[in-house]
Amino acid sequence: MNRRQALFGLSMTGLALGGCMRRPEVRPDFRLAGPYVLATGDRLRIIVFGQDSLSNIYQIDASGRIAMPLVGVVQVGGLSTAGAANAIAAKLRGGFIREPKVTVEVDTYRPFFILGEVTNSGQFPFVNGATIQTAVAIAGGFTPRAERNYAELTRRTPRGIVVGDVPITYPIRPGDTIVIKERWF
Repeated sequence: MNRRQALFGLSMTGLALGGCMRRPEVRPDFRLAGPYVLATGDRLRIIVFGQDSLSNIYQIDASGRIAMPLVGVVQVGGLSTAGAANAIAAKLRGGFIREPKVTVEVDTYRPFFILGEVTNSGQFPFVNGATIQTAVAIAGGFTPRAERNYAELTRRTPRGIVVGDVPITYPIRPGDTIVIKERWF
């Protein structure tokens, strides 16, 4: 009997201490500092003032480029919208327009992905200001077995791909992959 009581006591102590474990802090690599970086799948609204034939919506291809009339291919992946506007203006200055004024806006962001313990996992359109909680709602809500406080987030940053656990109130970005894990009990 003493052996059973000892095992029971150790088990309960382990459970109690396990419940006291803290989740890791949000990694600094995930911080949303800095301007939005354009990437494959984003649709851009480009306006060249005084040049209606060049003003249009362009999709960034798999190699991070867009194709525009007159200037041809412009590399915009990895740039901010201001950086893309400067790159396009530089190409236009190369013999087409003396002082081009270019504005670049994101018309449609690339989608985010959500997997795991949600009703409908998959790819969904990004909504500005969305959090992981918003993403779960878009995916139909949690399943009964879902961990409801934290999620695993995978994000591509200028330094590479970063994976970590974050609270569900954490903001997401286009292209993020969210995994809702199964809770222990």
